Amino acid sequence: MPQELKVISDQMKCCPVDNTFKIVGKKFTIHILRNITILHQNRFNQFLESIEGINPKTLSVRLKEMEKSGILKRKVYNETPIRIEYSVTEKGKALKPIIMQMAAFSMQYCSCDVFKDGKPRTIKQVFGKEPKRTP
Repeated sequence: MPQELKVISDQMKCCPVDNTFKIVGKKFTIHILRNITILHQNRFNQFLESIEGINPKTLSVRLKEMEKSGILKRKVYNETPIRIEYSVTEKGKALKPIIMQMAAFSMQYCSCDVFKDGKPRTIKQVFGKEPKRTP
């Protein structure tokens, strides 16, 4: 192991990639984050209707986990019936470029699985603009 890497690894408690995966790697977490950041969904039923295979219990658990990890905020409106909306925090917004890069990877290298015609596309071709870079 190079000396520089040994010095850095001696200072770390865990692998940063593993740590990020612990936060977003559970089933459906990345889908919820995608739907909030890209599709601008913010309600429980919107997630339930648009994320294939998710059930209400799992969705509820994931939303609570994401709130606890600081990725989402939950706002309860004092209305009848009660209304709850979720929004992404700054910490959660920092994950958007990762989601966009995952999409770009799949659109380029797995286009046969993604697109009916099998032709690769760019983010700009699909979403009409290049993703914003997070500093």
